[in-house]
Amino acid sequence: MSDVEASEAHFLRTLGERVRTMRGLRGMSRKVLSSASGLSERYIAQLEAGQGNVSIVLLRRVAAAMAAHLEDIIPAAGTSPDSLVIRDLLRNATPQQIAKAKEILSGQGSSRQAGIALIGLRGAGKSTLGRVVADKIGWTFVELNKEIERQSDLSVAEILALYGQEGFRRKEQEALAGLLARGEPIVLATGGGIVSEPVTFDLILSSFFTVWLRAKPEEHMGRVRRQGDLRPMADSRSAMEDLRTILLSREPLYARADVEVDTSGLTVERAAARLQEAVAPAVNSDEIVSLQRTAAIR
Repeated sequence: MSDVEASEAHFLRTLGERVRTMRGLRGMSRKVLSSASGLSERYIAQLEAGQGNVSIVLLRRVAAAMAAHLEDIIPAAGTSPDSLVIRDLLRNATPQQIAKAKEILSGQGSSRQAGIALIGLRGAGKSTLGRVVADKIGWTFVELNKEIERQSDLSVAEILALYGQEGFRRKEQEALAGLLARGEPIVLATGGGIVSEPVTFDLILSSFFTVWLRAKPEEHMGRVRRQGDLRPMADSRSAMEDLRTILLSREPLYARADVEVDTSGLTVERAAARLQEAVAPAVNSDEIVSLQRTAAIR
């Protein structure tokens, strides 16, 4: 048996044990669970024994029959009694309670003191416009991916090859924490996929005045090509479809930004002027003025 097969077998056994334990906690016999879920007793017995590859749809019926959430019976690494209690408390928490819990768990205050963060797809102009605006307002410009490379002494490609996506996201968080610790206002250009990591993206939203730089999909593609990235040209139709799919899936997350700046059809100068106008509230905020004074004293 290969390592993958052994891991899958362990997962199914653990899943079966959780179903059996939950059924016992609720005082349900297999017959009662069978009646409530519409599944045969034989199927439930096989499920609890960790036999066969259970359908997610049928597993959902089992969870519903026990008045449980599906995630309650799916094995997860590092699950502890306390984490289960916290999860259940969060399900019934008010938005204010959730915000307070996030502040405590992240160790971050609620006030924004780090400057401006630019989010959006590749080709949105984050690096180009961010550098121009940073020069105009006298702030430091930082590309998060380059900061990750500087701190790791590895390229992004090398990090992904050595540590995988999870390792890269961990280093991304470390780099972001390092930038926040500097205590000076910056203009930060983030990677397009940063919104897919909830903890990191939430830290961006809570620490920076966040701007979604957007453009038409065709302009995104054209800009990336003009930058010398020929990968999207391998299959133009497929690449454009993929880009539209990515944009559609990320739009609700990008839309959480404080403001949106559409750069479609604009020159760099006009787009930079529009961005500078959009971030004026952040540049002139009391928090930033206080931070600049503190940095000057240092």
